[in-house]
Amino acid sequence: MDGAMTPTARVTAEADWKIGVDIGGTFMDFCALETRTGRVASLKVLTTPDDPGAELLTGLSLLIEREGLDPAQVSRFVHGTTVGINTIIQRRGVDLALITNAGFEDVIELARLRMPEVYSLFCARPEQLIPRDRVFGMPARLRADGRETVAPDMAALAGAVASARARGAQGIIVSLLHAWRDGSQEAAVKEEIARIAPDMFVFTSSEVWPVIREYERTTTAILNGYVHPRVAGYLTALEHRLAGQGVPARPMLTKSNGGLMNAAEGKRSCVNMLLSGTASGVIGAAWLARQAGETRVLTLDIGGTSADFALIIDGEPQFGTGELIGEFPLFIPSVSVSSIGIGGGSIAQVDERGVLRVGPDSAGSTPGPACYGRGGTQATVTDAMVVCGWLGHSQMAYGQLQMDRALAERAVGELARRLARPLQETAQAILDIAISEMFVEVEKLASRAGVDLREFTLMPFGGGGPMLGAFLAQEMGMRRVMAPRRPGVVSALGGLVADLRGDFIRTIFAPLDSATAPLLRAAMDGLMDEGRGWLAAQGHRGGADLRLSADMRYAGQSYEIEVPLQPGWIAEGNLSGMAAAFHDMHDRLYDFHDAAGEIELVNLRLSAIGAGPALRFPEAEEVAVQARPRRDVPVHTGGRVQPIGLYRRRDLGPGAVFSGPAVVAQDDTTLAIPAGARAHVDRHLNLYLTFGE
Repeated sequence: MDGAMTPTARVTAEADWKIGVDIGGTFMDFCALETRTGRVASLKVLTTPDDPGAELLTGLSLLIEREGLDPAQVSRFVHGTTVGINTIIQRRGVDLALITNAGFEDVIELARLRMPEVYSLFCARPEQLIPRDRVFGMPARLRADGRETVAPDMAALAGAVASARARGAQGIIVSLLHAWRDGSQEAAVKEEIARIAPDMFVFTSSEVWPVIREYERTTTAILNGYVHPRVAGYLTALEHRLAGQGVPARPMLTKSNGGLMNAAEGKRSCVNMLLSGTASGVIGAAWLARQAGETRVLTLDIGGTSADFALIIDGEPQFGTGELIGEFPLFIPSVSVSSIGIGGGSIAQVDERGVLRVGPDSAGSTPGPACYGRGGTQATVTDAMVVCGWLGHSQMAYGQLQMDRALAERAVGELARRLARPLQETAQAILDIAISEMFVEVEKLASRAGVDLREFTLMPFGGGGPMLGAFLAQEMGMRRVMAPRRPGVVSALGGLVADLRGDFIRTIFAPLDSATAPLLRAAMDGLMDEGRGWLAAQGHRGGADLRLSADMRYAGQSYEIEVPLQPGWIAEGNLSGMAAAFHDMHDRLYDFHDAAGEIELVNLRLSAIGAGPALRFPEAEEVAVQARPRRDVPVHTGGRVQPIGLYRRRDLGPGAVFSGPAVVAQDDTTLAIPAGARAHVDRHLNLYLTFGE
């Protein structure tokens, strides 16, 4: 445990603890800051898939026992969870029904008429979360200009609700045409369902995310309803568990947009926390990057089941919409993260053609990699690291795991026999395949963003990021790697440093001309009032940072781009300023703009941000010193087994330098350093690797 005190040590009554918690596929991570002294404690606890949340009590108990934490002195508790996204991926959500307009019952089946794999003749679109026999159309019609031509037929609605109940639906999603313009029809339908079926929960598309385009608005509302019972139940249990431990702080939750919200909102706005864990990691990484003065960073977060990549530019994470949640797109703002099914627990197999493959199936935490000694028998990336010698020289996960080399060799050896290759060559092949798979995904990310990754610093974190990050950096031609002091708990740290953040939207769908200016001003004023009200409801009492942007396009284009705006442009009717910002953004993205082209404004957006606590971790002056390894360990690298230095992270103070190949062991992960890398520890205790210098 980092910064550990003796078991009998206790902090004074003036202590103030802030705790960030993130749950992944294998571990629940804790990062706790005692603000009076700046002391940081961190730990990992194995997850309990059969009893989600039980690991929370285990972690709190360890903090109390080892760190002297007094639960009554916890003033901030932030939690990121995978309950929502796992519910969708595993398809364990609630049975829902969909109420829509008569004649539009196939909106989610049609989607966007795109196949997942354009060039495959055998691919199929995913089965929808609401089957066709639980989709009901009812007479109702609102025109695009907001005029009602057909009022909702409540008699038909009653029949649809009865049929939905008979087919096992426990909740209902209401999504009607043009509800982005006026949600009153949906609200009336919801009110009637509450009267005739009070036992069924209801969400309308306009209350979840009132955006234009029926499919996007409908599927977002469906995702929200599908996970609602499990997320609400989990959060209620979380509140009870914290109260039972004597923690006075009401839990805050990390959101897909990298911000926070309270648990009460999380029970209703479940869709906003589907990507909370991955987003929280990027927010934590961005905070660490700013502390170190890094402006262009590629993050690499490797857990037990996946590798997640994101870009940090000018110290800020990038945002977007359309991120995939399992097989379904999410159309609310979220931190842009690309994922691939390669993690420490990813299983290596030889297919029917005799080809070695890695992932996407994972051993998870139960049974886990073979080397964990928890019943796993299939070879994983972690087992390959043990066989090659990079892992297994110390306890892992704060003493919870001791790598069993014999079990790892048995698992990898089975593949080696099938491939007729030596044991360690097979293990190296597993690692090479994992890195090449990540290489492909990172290249896609760089191409979409139009950046040269040779100008970026790689920041690996998560339990597996430091194990493979330096090798990926070498393959990508990147010259710098920055490993934070506590890479294994960066996602938990992200919760500690995150701001409150709420996103709001108004669809305008009008030309950018003088006739639209009054509508824009009214929409901006409404959004700002909504944003300030949301922050107040979250308990924020400080200033509000209100950031405006608009989704804009040239007339005739099918899709739009998001353009940051200055509030003064809208308040003063400065449409030329807005147009210039759009032309500039279009040119940056596509190397083209049409200064005379007609511009359409589709959506006006607002992000309401309430600054979180101003935290700063201790730092120290660098004193140049040549670090010495604890001992040499045999590692298969460069095509042969050779002795390389084993360093302890706690021994490496600011200014320490050494060269690879080397292994750096610490409580939350292990950093593998290839030959040709020069290591240096900065004043924040970040460990930098440089290549080619």
